[in-house]
Order: sequence, then C-alpha cells, then structure tokens
Amino acid sequence: MPTITHFRDFWPYYLQEYARPGTRALHYAGTSLVVALLAAAPVAGRWWMALALPIVGYGFAWAGHSLIERNRPATFRYPLWSLRADFVMWHRYLTGHIRRDLARAGVRPDGTVDPERRVRAARPA
Repeated sequence: MPTITHFRDFWPYYLQEYARPGTRALHYAGTSLVVALLAAAPVAGRWWMALALPIVGYGFAWAGHSLIERNRPATFRYPLWSLRADFVMWHRYLTGHIRRDLARAGVRPDGTVDPERRVRAARPA
C-alpha cells in the first residue's frame, strides 16, 4: 500500500472513511460543538472548557467510526491531516459542496465506496 504524501491525495481517502451519512452527521455535530466551545470559552472566561475540545471533537467522530462505519479512524494513521480534513469536511458541508467532493472520491449516496476508486493507504513513515 502506498503512503499518502499530499493532502490532495489524502482528501479522497478521508471521505471514503466517512462514507456513511450517519458517520458524517456525528462528525458535523462534534465539530460544531468544538467550534461552539472555542467561541464560548473566552466569552465565559472558562478556559478549562478547552480540555473538552478533543473529547467532544474526537468522541463524536470515533463513535461514528466504531458504531456506524465500522472502520478505524484516519486520525490514527494521519493525525494532522485528519484534523485539517475534519474542518475542511465540516466547511464543505456547511457551504453545500460536500456531495460533489464525495462523488469525486467515489463515495456513493448509499454510503458505499466504488471499489475501483477505493484509496488504500499505508501508515506514514
């Protein structure tokens, strides 16, 4: 399996890991809560809320991977690109572009991935 060396190559892999709509829905909920916490912490003066950021963000996403997608989160293989992709996917969803990205990545509306377009990735060196 090849190692992914560019974010543009990682993006389709990431989307395929979030193929099922329920997994993406949990991700959107978690990322939305992370953004809300980031905005609320300084206003409320409660900096300890920052401790909840990884729990909220990753908790929702990992629950989706475990319970719905039944795969291992990309976070474990590509932690920084995965974090970046979390926010890119959330933004693409909010701006109405995610369906196009999913189709380009070979993710079908029913939550399956076109086997001929499946991206296989090894752990980075």
